[in-house]
Amino acid sequence: MAHFAQLNENNLVLAVTKLDDDLIIDANGNEIEELGIQHILNTFPEAEKYEWKQCSYNSNFRNKYPGLGWKYYPEYDAFIEPPNPNTPSWFIDTIKLEWVAPIPKPEVTEQQDKDGYMYDWDEENQSWYLITYKDALGLNEPPTPQ
Repeated sequence: MAHFAQLNENNLVLAVTKLDDDLIIDANGNEIEELGIQHILNTFPEAEKYEWKQCSYNSNFRNKYPGLGWKYYPEYDAFIEPPNPNTPSWFIDTIKLEWVAPIPKPEVTEQQDKDGYMYDWDEENQSWYLITYKDALGLNEPPTPQ
């Protein structure tokens, strides 16, 4: 199956649709994105109001398979998931094509990993801190008042 992302005027993904592979294969057996887009424009009501980009379910091209609300970045020819609204200091790493903190994330030690720790980002202090997986998932009970 071929997959195509429907984009709004801000390049945000509104939907992803599937087409049969034979709809995008030319006479020489080559996969042609424009054939799929033309099929969509001829078939879907009001399809011309949107931009359409082929995407890869297996993340073989254009970075990753997009979800709703992801953004297509033409300068990278890539789909990138939305940034966390709680981390406005983060930026796109142009090599990895993902959002990264302004300070690299430290590695957990083997012992910290055994003890169930991970690093979490503190936006206010612009730093990483250790937190347990249980705390991160909200599974620890708050202390009982005495």
